[in-house]
Amino acid sequence: MDVARRAGGERLGRRFGWLWGAYGTSALGTWLAFGAFPLIAVRVLHAGPAEVAALSATGAAVGAAVAVPLGPWVEFRRKRPVLVALDLARCAALLTIPVAYALGALTFVQLLAVSVVVAAADIAFRAASGAYLKTLLPPEHLLTANARFESTAWSTTIVGPPLGGMAIGLLGPVATVVADAASYLLSALGIRASGGRGGEREPRPERGKIPRTRARDLLDGWRFILADPALRPLLFCAALFNGLVMATEPLLAVLMLGRLGFTPWEYGLAFAAPSLAGLLGSRLARWFVTRFGQHRVLVASGTLRALWPLGLAFVGPGAGGLLLVIGVELGMIFCCAVFNPVYATTRLQRPAPDRVARVLSAWAVTTKASAALLTAVWGVLGALIGLRPALALAGVLVLATPLLLPRAEPEPLPVPA
Repeated sequence: MDVARRAGGERLGRRFGWLWGAYGTSALGTWLAFGAFPLIAVRVLHAGPAEVAALSATGAAVGAAVAVPLGPWVEFRRKRPVLVALDLARCAALLTIPVAYALGALTFVQLLAVSVVVAAADIAFRAASGAYLKTLLPPEHLLTANARFESTAWSTTIVGPPLGGMAIGLLGPVATVVADAASYLLSALGIRASGGRGGEREPRPERGKIPRTRARDLLDGWRFILADPALRPLLFCAALFNGLVMATEPLLAVLMLGRLGFTPWEYGLAFAAPSLAGLLGSRLARWFVTRFGQHRVLVASGTLRALWPLGLAFVGPGAGGLLLVIGVELGMIFCCAVFNPVYATTRLQRPAPDRVARVLSAWAVTTKASAALLTAVWGVLGALIGLRPALALAGVLVLATPLLLPRAEPEPLPVPA
């Protein structure tokens, strides 16, 4: 039986199966609650556009800042208990919203505080889960695992928002927040079950080198990334590409729903239907790597994904405009779904096990902060130069992102003695 067959199906083991199931459960809860906070702010608290924008931007920015010291803290602790604790923290924070709503005591400040807690916990969770995954699986199976996570992410993207919309219509504005909180509780139970029995216990990280967190330790993740010839360009590429793509979303929404007169269901269809390409791309990623090599697939898919966003500047009214958006999103999502698991695997392979959490934490903080900054900048640009010119400028800059990809395959890092 070949390596691909052994890495497929259920061959990654029971412990990974529990972790995968926990990821899928929490991802579905997140997408069920997609847009819930702005909806509650508008319909329950009667917030204006500035407050809704502040809720999104401030929650992400402050959450990223709060998460900075969590990277070193997570690094020198067993990851499974940390993951369980972070899931329970997100569950508890979210449950305060329906409780306050039922009591008539919900405020905008509470929404903002919960968004900060959830954003910070999300970053720390990603860092800890990546480090935990590296202890569960041998290096040759990391790509298979990341491809499965990517496939699950696109599946929940397709299913979650429509179901969430139905739940809000039937049960009220906080229904999906309750579902999201429940998904984190189920995720915590699944991660706890992933610990196995007896000799499968996760080894305790060594703490002799850093007995306590110091100010300089907060920058260790960035120091390693900037010194690594593979991770440094990947971080810059990810921060610019993801930030520019996210920055165009509000502008495109205003253009399609406002000036071009698309209905909400047409707008939703334009972004939900292409997510099917994400399932196909994530399933083909491992086959592409087996056939062409990891570095070639990384560069090729990272280059091809940059060719699509410029097309959004030319969207017009009617069926033709809708098909253009669907076509652009199909192409970009397929390329991203191939790129993402390969990129995530490279990011896990490069750091030593005792640096993974700090690297992933620094990575998440950087990409979230850059996305918030670019979204704010493009909001101003859209007002100053117009929606289409701002979309076109973002598309042109995205075309330059492949220049940030590592052109030559980096030398493997020395294995510690």
